[in-house]
Amino acid sequence: MPTVGELAPDFEGVDAAGAPFRLSSLRGAPVILYFYPKANTPGCTREAREFTSHHDEFARRGIRLVGVSVDTVDAQRSFAERCAVPFALIADAGREIARRYDVLGSFGLARRVTFLLDPDLRVERVVQSMLVGPHLAAAREWAGRQGALTGSPETGPSSSVAKGEP
Repeated sequence: MPTVGELAPDFEGVDAAGAPFRLSSLRGAPVILYFYPKANTPGCTREAREFTSHHDEFARRGIRLVGVSVDTVDAQRSFAERCAVPFALIADAGREIARRYDVLGSFGLARRVTFLLDPDLRVERVVQSMLVGPHLAAAREWAGRQGALTGSPETGPSSSVAKGEP
């Protein structure tokens, strides 16, 4: 498993819309990369909805959000639509990404693990818990230290710089 200070392993995958995705394409922005066990299950639905409810907060700070599970593209698409997820959900049906991050757990499902990555995609923090709450709490606390707000996600960067919680 990548540890604090290490570069996050790059990977290629396909998102819920069927588009190709590569982690290294996000270099230059902080990233919340979270693995979850299975789309459309109660805990994973709660986690996706929690991250979705704070997506604008993260986006205003220039933080990108990416979720990965061992589901198929079709399962990810259904899940993204059902939860109105505005960020990339990556299908890892072959389990290559989960293996690369050493998060493959029981029954061939990914464990609930969140990696908080700096703009160089270096690991700043790893959160491991089956509970959803610690992942969102750590991500929000970390996001609060990521510097200036960049404006609303709809309007893009603003000319003024604000600090603190939006």
